[in-house]
Amino acid sequence: MKIISQHLWNIVLAKAMIAWLISCILKATLASIKTKSINYKRLFGNGGMPSSHTAITTALAAAVGQQEGVTSAIFAVAVVFALVVMSDAAGVRMAAGNQARVLNEIIETMHREKTLLIKPEKLKELLGHTPLEVLFGGILGVAVGLTL
Repeated sequence: MKIISQHLWNIVLAKAMIAWLISCILKATLASIKTKSINYKRLFGNGGMPSSHTAITTALAAAVGQQEGVTSAIFAVAVVFALVVMSDAAGVRMAAGNQARVLNEIIETMHREKTLLIKPEKLKELLGHTPLEVLFGGILGVAVGLTL
């Protein structure tokens, strides 16, 4: 129990988690407005506006920089970590989502033409983020990391 209470009072961790929670709520809200229906899966799912992965890592970096100083080694680690996550979100995971979309079209065509010998299973397409989604996640994260 002592470990849990110590983490609850860790301001750097709290700022990161608050940024993540705000981004998840924003993502679900914006998706609900766009689709005109509530989809609770969007609350914690991958992809969408803003990037929650970016928000949590940039809030972490900003809070570490504020607490430990921007010349500290731990701040450098947090910044590099955030940059890797942002690169992955907008690069690798976005590309994987695009590939899943193409594969789903191929599978659907083969299923429709009765040339598919296996049971079709739709691949998850919303995996990554656009650069704009990453940018807004970063803005949100830094804002939370520096203000709370």
